[in-house]
Amino acid sequence: MTLQQLEDFFNAWADMMWSTPLVVLLVGGGLFFMFYSRFRPYRYFGHAIALLSGRYSDPNDPGRIPHSQALATALSGTIGLGNIAGVAIAISIGGPGAVFWMWVTAIVGVATKFYTASLAVMYRSEGSDGTLHGGPMYVIMEGMGKRWYPLAALFAVACLIGALPIFQANQFIQLLRDVVAIPSGWATTESHFSFDLIASSVVAFLVALVVIGRIERIGKITVRLVPSMVLLYLYMTLTVMWTYAADIPATLWLIVTDAFTGEAAAGGSIGAVILIGVRRGAFSNEAGIGTESMAHGAAKTAEPIREGIVAMVGPVIDTLLVCTCTALIILLTGVWQTETGIEGVTLTARAIEQVFPVTGTYLLLIMVGMLSFSTMVTMWFYGVKCMGFLLGVERQYWYTPIYLALLLGGAVVSMDIVNGLILATYATMAIPTMISALYLAPKVNQAAKKYFAKLDS
Repeated sequence: MTLQQLEDFFNAWADMMWSTPLVVLLVGGGLFFMFYSRFRPYRYFGHAIALLSGRYSDPNDPGRIPHSQALATALSGTIGLGNIAGVAIAISIGGPGAVFWMWVTAIVGVATKFYTASLAVMYRSEGSDGTLHGGPMYVIMEGMGKRWYPLAALFAVACLIGALPIFQANQFIQLLRDVVAIPSGWATTESHFSFDLIASSVVAFLVALVVIGRIERIGKITVRLVPSMVLLYLYMTLTVMWTYAADIPATLWLIVTDAFTGEAAAGGSIGAVILIGVRRGAFSNEAGIGTESMAHGAAKTAEPIREGIVAMVGPVIDTLLVCTCTALIILLTGVWQTETGIEGVTLTARAIEQVFPVTGTYLLLIMVGMLSFSTMVTMWFYGVKCMGFLLGVERQYWYTPIYLALLLGGAVVSMDIVNGLILATYATMAIPTMISALYLAPKVNQAAKKYFAKLDS
């Protein structure tokens, strides 16, 4: 099979999976969780901050990492290149209106995260190594019963592929090549294979140094990296907004109006705008996808609802904050209309160059480096957990050499192949995650009623 045939196959698979039924499952499921919970979790964001500060932490609680590290690990998996390259792709294909539908997925995703993360702690499983393991596959097995194993296995197999670092490696090496290698003469636009291979080898070595320390080391690193990434990106965005302050109202209005007209989308279809926005929103904040539940399932807590409350902060930071930053940078500078034939992280780089002509691309390179690195180490953890579920905990680290090898491969393959493969597997993961969350939602409501009553008393 040729690379073009692979690209066509993966993109067709992604389009089939991300059709109307999955959009209804994710957005409709999120709306169900909102109303089924009577919007109650939305009133406890203040409590989420208190939990993250460690006010309610008990070192004797079961689990492996504190609430703050669990959220940071989950965010390091979600705040990745999907927030920079993914938003650029969404605007390039779906127009500004796609951003509005990304916001919608974040708002309903808050409720979805509350349920899925609560379940990840509620139905943890103790492995043969004595550690607790959480995630949709364990939720299905422990909460729904062993007869549902095929559904759990479907999630685990899809996650083994979806967690591979191909997208992150591809986009980071692309930016490194454009910003450093080509200007320095180390590579050219036509000939860059050697540079890509060397750079990706260095990245693979650094990732290996972190993953040797497992989830504990990942948690300690991400809890420092994530706030730094967000603050740096906020600085860049606020500078762009200050420069184009007069255009902000019109840009926000364009996002809203285009969401319901689809004029800027390829083909001018409203349906296409919605699908692209929901697809990219789900890829960004992973609400309903299930991967982040594995990070929250490692939290040190005896109260499942606490982790559900902490997890709600994820879509707010990831999509409503960071993705909106990228959208404003691209739309305010106008590069989405003037830079034809450019997509992904390079489009965002061109936008930042408009305001930071000398340092902009280097600032973005630092940001992308931190984003991609933190995502790579977190995705390794997700893949290892799925390998452990399928083959046994004692064999879970068989995933590590495969993962590191594909860090090299991901840097040199076409982004179109990578994009289709990852989107297709993410969609596949959403099916068992949402089915199990909807099935077990009454259990979460029962626990939430008791927890909130106790908290409010």
